[in-house]
Amino acid sequence: MQFIDLKSQYTALKPEIDAALQRVLEHGQYIMGPEVAQLEGKLAEFVGVPHCITVASGTEALLIALMALGVRAGDEVITSPFTFAATAEVIALLGAVPVFVDVEPDTCNLNAALIEAAITPRTKAIMPVSLYGQVADMAEINAIAARHQLPVIEDAAQSFGASYQSGRSCGLSTFGATSFFPSKPLGCYGDGGALFTADAALAQVAREIRVHGQSARYTHTRVGVGGRMDTLQCAVVLAKLPRFEWELARRAALGARYAALLAELNVRLLAVRPDRNCVWGQYTVFVEERERVQAALKDAGIPTAVHYPRPLHQQAAYAAFAPAGGCPVAERVAQDVMSLPMSPDLREADQDRVVAALAAAVGHRV
Repeated sequence: MQFIDLKSQYTALKPEIDAALQRVLEHGQYIMGPEVAQLEGKLAEFVGVPHCITVASGTEALLIALMALGVRAGDEVITSPFTFAATAEVIALLGAVPVFVDVEPDTCNLNAALIEAAITPRTKAIMPVSLYGQVADMAEINAIAARHQLPVIEDAAQSFGASYQSGRSCGLSTFGATSFFPSKPLGCYGDGGALFTADAALAQVAREIRVHGQSARYTHTRVGVGGRMDTLQCAVVLAKLPRFEWELARRAALGARYAALLAELNVRLLAVRPDRNCVWGQYTVFVEERERVQAALKDAGIPTAVHYPRPLHQQAAYAAFAPAGGCPVAERVAQDVMSLPMSPDLREADQDRVVAALAAAVGHRV
């Protein structure tokens, strides 16, 4: 069994993907070819914002967003400690300070109620993470940001396609940043990502930054990076887009089925708030004695993963930014989270195998 079944997805889309790649090979515009603008237009329409800027990776998307907003050395950016390192990495790379605010115990997303107390005169932005495929409390976060005249960057690497109130992930704040890493809800066959914004001026700045700060060829108006998404990778995502709505519906159905099957087991499920959905970038549960449970599942041929075993403020690279008193909720959930196989092409029979093995490992509720 595959943890994420990319082979079945490719089999289903093989004619479209092969043809898309062949078109790029024939026209030979491997950098900023026509597929780049085509993809940007379709993604912007999907999210519901005027501007999409494809970039080299989800990490690059976050970095370019921060650069476009003018984040510099000494500035502070409020974010979650319970996320992949890239979230804090891009802040530190600019010489800024990641200010870690604890998470909610049932969603593992940034706790909006704790943000305002962390704001100082040096705060330059707020960067919530839409973890596991569920958007964070963006209405509350945006309201706090508006009171303090701060921009918000949604780290939506795991939540592309998710809905929140009347909008979609990536279209809910100053910038939305996502990843097209192969395992993400919408993935390419390498690295790729995108930025979304409704602000035309910020979009132009981001476009210049991704091509070494050029406003025209060899006209460098600002410091930038080599942050373009390859034409071949854009072609892959274009080929996948027509199937994406089906995949989102399939993720929702499999997520609901997991919840029903796991209801009687000694595991705690991730909460999904009623004003949003979850695209299940990972299907994550909370279990006690995780190492023992993972070993039992491995013996049964069931792959699992942990996203994430240690919060960032407890990692050596970011320990200098640890808040006084730590982030106790993040520290606690890091001990219990475990992700189960999930992808649109997961078969119900395999899902049943996962649940049966997990039931044997953890037992039923008392």
